[in-house]
Amino acid sequence: MKRLSLSLILVAVLMLPGSIWANGLSLNSIGPKSLGMGGAFVGLANDYTAIYWNPAGLIDLEGAYIGAFVTDIIPRATYKNSAFGINTTAKTNHYISPNLMGYWQCMLTDKLKIGLGAYVPAGLGVEWEGKDLAAFSGGTVLEWMSKIGVVNISPAVSFKANEKLSLGIALNVFYGMFDMKRPGALRDPKTGAVIAYSQYSESSTGIGYGLTFGALYHYSPQVSFGFSLRTKTNVTMSGEAKNPGMALAGYNTKSDFDRDVAWPLWIGGGVAIKPTDRFTLAVDLQWSQWSKSEETFTTEFKDAAWKAGSEATGENIFHLYWENAMQIRFGVEYKLNDALTLRTGYYYDPAPAPLETYNLLFPSITYNAATFGASYSMGSVTFDGGFEYLFGDERLVETPGKYQAAVPGKHNMNIIAFSFGVGYGF
Repeated sequence: MKRLSLSLILVAVLMLPGSIWANGLSLNSIGPKSLGMGGAFVGLANDYTAIYWNPAGLIDLEGAYIGAFVTDIIPRATYKNSAFGINTTAKTNHYISPNLMGYWQCMLTDKLKIGLGAYVPAGLGVEWEGKDLAAFSGGTVLEWMSKIGVVNISPAVSFKANEKLSLGIALNVFYGMFDMKRPGALRDPKTGAVIAYSQYSESSTGIGYGLTFGALYHYSPQVSFGFSLRTKTNVTMSGEAKNPGMALAGYNTKSDFDRDVAWPLWIGGGVAIKPTDRFTLAVDLQWSQWSKSEETFTTEFKDAAWKAGSEATGENIFHLYWENAMQIRFGVEYKLNDALTLRTGYYYDPAPAPLETYNLLFPSITYNAATFGASYSMGSVTFDGGFEYLFGDERLVETPGKYQAAVPGKHNMNIIAFSFGVGYGF
């Protein structure tokens, strides 16, 4: 076969990951209790998951505690494109994450509480039937999938600034894992016409560091205010990309690569009100600065041929231009008796991605979420459960957009999430 131009063969890298932490690709509520209350937990922060939500709350918790919970995320994505005769539903996959957190009194002083968590703040993905999207790969059935996992190792400390004010800080050590498969197009060097498709795939991991600052102010026994700030965290993802079609041009079919990505700056504020000893109402506003972290991603291929070809066409740069987003969260808790507590909640999670850069493998959908949960205590042992259903708002992409990155058609995703945990107090 005629030697293909390298500058045209690397179309596979056009669909670089939209974000490892997109609103539709992350766990919005860490812990069964907070999940059951719609994630309105910054102003409450009264269990071991305060390590994530607001580490200042740890100092107000009694004794020592260790809790483990498992969360199962089940997305159901749909895609319609009448021009190509596509009306498909993604595979029903389960994205299961184990989590472990605990806290204890500092042995040096009773004014400090120490916490440690190993948990998954982000983990999801999507997988489409290759035959349903074959129209996008010249009739060739290829794989379309993304799979994301992020683990955070987080030591935390909390202390009393005065009788009413508690402060806390947590170190976040992020370990990200990302896999993707999609078609890669091979083009004629003279006409630019697509002459074949092959399977593009990549796998990468990376480590980043950040901090969470928290404050909790008890205005009265019935009212508390909380504030939490999670810093922007830069991560270099390193891995290997594969494209067997590169052999048609006489080039290596594999290349190592680096890609700088980032978690956004996140700020949360909330209030918790307890009209009675049994009833709690919580309200949160949580803001993510996507515009400073999800603007463009650049892939640096190590192989000279891959690097030269992708940089010559600019295909190593993926444009996102996400917008800042504000989540609104509400939660209610009612203690039926000393053993059983019931919870419910709601939150609104707007899509940060504009239609012009919408990505089929990394859906960014606006959600309205309903949540439910319960706890049952047996002495020192507590069982927690939470459930949420995210109702997605359909997004219509009419054109590929300015950067030819968006996939035209009707996109949507609904998500079911379960979280179950058990904890022991000392």
